[in-house]
Amino acid sequence: MSSSHDPPVSRLASDVRTGRRSSADLVEAALDRIDATADLNAFIAVIADDARERAAEIDADVSDGRDPGPLAGVPVAIKDLRTRKEGVPNTLGLKPLADNVASDDSIAVERLEAAGAVVVGTTSTPALAHTIKTENRLVGATPTPFDTERSAGGSSGGSAAALAAGAIRLATGSDVGGSLRVPASCCNVVGFKPTLGVVPEYTSMDGFCAQTPAFVGGPMARTVDDVALTLDVLSGRDDRDPLSVPLGGVTYADATDRPTDDLSIAYSPNLDLQPVDPVVRETVGDAVDDLAAAGVTVESVDVDLPPYEALSMAYVRQVGAFFGALAAQVESAHGIDLETADVENTLQSTIALADGVETLEERLANVPRTDAYRAIEASFDGHDALVTPTLTVPPYGKSLDDGYPTEIDGQSVLGVPTDAMLTWVFNLTGHPAASVPAGFTDDGLPVGLQVVGRRFAEADVLAVAAALERARPWADAYPDYF
Repeated sequence: MSSSHDPPVSRLASDVRTGRRSSADLVEAALDRIDATADLNAFIAVIADDARERAAEIDADVSDGRDPGPLAGVPVAIKDLRTRKEGVPNTLGLKPLADNVASDDSIAVERLEAAGAVVVGTTSTPALAHTIKTENRLVGATPTPFDTERSAGGSSGGSAAALAAGAIRLATGSDVGGSLRVPASCCNVVGFKPTLGVVPEYTSMDGFCAQTPAFVGGPMARTVDDVALTLDVLSGRDDRDPLSVPLGGVTYADATDRPTDDLSIAYSPNLDLQPVDPVVRETVGDAVDDLAAAGVTVESVDVDLPPYEALSMAYVRQVGAFFGALAAQVESAHGIDLETADVENTLQSTIALADGVETLEERLANVPRTDAYRAIEASFDGHDALVTPTLTVPPYGKSLDDGYPTEIDGQSVLGVPTDAMLTWVFNLTGHPAASVPAGFTDDGLPVGLQVVGRRFAEADVLAVAAALERARPWADAYPDYF
């Protein structure tokens, strides 16, 4: 293990703004590191020439006395899905779209570049971001840098692996069931899923596609401060997104300075929902103990969720309809047939979840979803956040063919993604949630801790996450690739 190779994003940007560093040097270092970590398959496209040109423009602005912004000159990677840059490949993780090029910038790219960031490439995702392993037929499987036989998680696994390996310091991801938080857990980084509408996005065909279950974009980084800074850049209303919301003057970066002894959390080791591997439970429990020792008020709580079978079926019905509609839109836009195209069997199985789901069934899935929302809200009584493990197991095999665990803590499970994570519940309920590093197993595998807040209480989530980083710092806990 080694320490971080660069200071946090906030300091890098400050150094560029004051002339102590150049954006050109930061970009060259990032490009060198991306090349040195190519075995991780973290990137689908690297846009070296564009990044160098952009860095030169930022350095010229600094020389002329202009402030490039809060992310001045900092390299950033964008997930190859809805976060797109004009003229850059936008494959959605699909081999049939290997030559597809984005025709416009997404809102996230507009805001990142307006804040001075330099996009250096697009990161890998499973096809249509359909599962919690990052493998596709464009670049192969993406492992966690902590064990290259195990998955970086998904679907934002490329971003998480690149961060953990030190190739970049800032990335974007997206999340419809855990796709920001699962890879953050597998790679020992921070992944933040905001409340739907906080980070606006737009698509040309369906502006309401993210509503059920909540599908959101968010930032990923090695530190909570850097995630908070980037969330400030990405958030805020945009009229192109009918689901976006005004923020009312919130500054997320300020939340990370909240005193530890001012915080109170509810703790559930398994949401009273499904089994959790003992090593995960122990590691997260130790992290919660460290929070308590640092002054956070901790209360163990029961969470009165609907039974796993009923709640997971509600999720499967709604996420199945989501992916079925997404597939139909992609087929229409690009003239491909995903049933016959060169795509993964697991993608076809995910799309097929929509088969036979009647409109009434999909709508009635909101009944257990509502019960879950009320149970989560009740757990916040007197507390700033709810804390759980992120995954129910340590990082699993990297290949889609490896499957998922069929037994957890001595209990038989179905071997499906929802068994392996405690994240999907909060895409049903819409609560903001982050995964932050909790520690490691005896085998050196990272374990994530999930922090969940009330809707639109992103600041509370960040405050608790920052308290954990102070109590249990992880800056020196990354593999040395250089």
